[in-house]
Amino acid sequence: MKRIFYFISCFLFLMLWSSCRKDFDFSTSNGTLTFSKDTVYLDTVFSNIGSSTYNLKVYNNSNEDILIPSLTLAQGEASNYRLNVDGMSGKVFENVEILAKDSMYIFIETTIDYNDFKNPDATYLYTDEIEFTSGSHSQKVDLVTLVKDAVFIYPSKDDDGIVETLTLDIDGQTVSTEIQGRYLTTEELNFTNEKPYVIYGYAAVPNNETLTIDAGSRLHFHANSGLFVGEGASLQVNGSYSTDQETLENEVVFEGDRLESDFSDVPGQWGTIWLYENSKNHTINYATIKNATVAILSEGNPNENKLVLNNTQIYNSSNFGILGRNTSITAENLIINNSGQSSFAATFGGRYNVTHATIANYWNNSYRQYPALLINNYLLDEEGTAFITDLAEANFNNCIIYGNDNPEFVLDELEDEQVDFNFKFTNCLVRFQNTSSSNYTGVNYDFDDVSHYENMIFNEDPEFKDANNNLLIIGENSKAINQGNSDFANQVPVDLLNNNRTASPDLGAYQHTIFEEE
Repeated sequence: MKRIFYFISCFLFLMLWSSCRKDFDFSTSNGTLTFSKDTVYLDTVFSNIGSSTYNLKVYNNSNEDILIPSLTLAQGEASNYRLNVDGMSGKVFENVEILAKDSMYIFIETTIDYNDFKNPDATYLYTDEIEFTSGSHSQKVDLVTLVKDAVFIYPSKDDDGIVETLTLDIDGQTVSTEIQGRYLTTEELNFTNEKPYVIYGYAAVPNNETLTIDAGSRLHFHANSGLFVGEGASLQVNGSYSTDQETLENEVVFEGDRLESDFSDVPGQWGTIWLYENSKNHTINYATIKNATVAILSEGNPNENKLVLNNTQIYNSSNFGILGRNTSITAENLIINNSGQSSFAATFGGRYNVTHATIANYWNNSYRQYPALLINNYLLDEEGTAFITDLAEANFNNCIIYGNDNPEFVLDELEDEQVDFNFKFTNCLVRFQNTSSSNYTGVNYDFDDVSHYENMIFNEDPEFKDANNNLLIIGENSKAINQGNSDFANQVPVDLLNNNRTASPDLGAYQHTIFEEE
């Protein structure tokens, strides 16, 4: 009986104590709050696109529970910032409580319409303050956002909210697809560097038209978005050399629409540049293509000079950097790195001529199935049936083909006496070493056959500056130095940084440099 009485007494005491604690004796804040940061910088946003959510932590380091009579945005309800305080959304809050030696989070977002502000520049700073006010005591935290105006390209929606999709010409028939996007109008077929372009869905170049992209243009793609170039249509990317290798002022840049620094090297943020079968005469010069699913998908037209790539960098593709399917690609001063599958996949035959390229793959986000360079002559359908076609030529000259796996190039031929499989590597540094678990044999791997391999270097460190961060310039101890064939060097006389290479050509897209000690 005593134990029951004792238990009931303790229980009642706890209940009474708990109920009393619901009415805290709060002291009014006297300006002694501390904050996790004095200024919250919300990374650059495009006009009318919501930002990510940022947080500010507010600390009460005193021994007293405090009350903040007023917690507001300085611009009040007119502010373009939005707050969430203790689970409540708004812009003006009253009587906010923080317990002694405790803290709370404030979450911050913004959406800003550039057209609401009269500013002659393409970017501006939007600012406000979070004010913590108690009588004569006031504290503040600044909010700062860089806002960019942009040209927005997006598909329409019907009255039922159904998003417009592309139709394709397949074997002379118009076929509907589920690919969200729309065809560009005649007035939209020249992208300039005046404003960045933000693209939702696929911006499609109509049949027999040409999309021209000027030097210095910036293209930002939303998730599952990209460029589509239709039958008979062309893509002309007219970048030029940039004197500032940080800003790349004359480069054409293709990337996602998340501008926060945390997204600067995240793969798979958007779809692809899709060069559809029977599109033609594509040139890409001085471009950076990053964070795509497949940076470039080129299909068909193996007997034409379908795609010419010069001075182009491709990084952080979640699947393939370049995926060619029975197509024709010529590339000079090309760099590819960090691809979830293969950096350069020349599949289903075709015609490829690549000179002074650095084809690397230091992907470390997941297991990858394929090497940096994959070459094959077949395509499998859904039932596993193989379709074989000619590999008319695959020539790699003065190239580096390397990565963090072994081997980093594979020749995957399905033999057929009626089908050609022509390839040659000349003056290339490659990673290829047979092991007990990867035994590549056959005539395609006869490295003494000069009709296929000439002046090769195997498994020597190219000494990239920082391959994991896409810095693939080679250092002064690289085995690629002065190993290039002069004829091919004269064909591509300057490297990606405009350095002359004709006197003593190094392999890859860069001439070597002396790394500064950090």
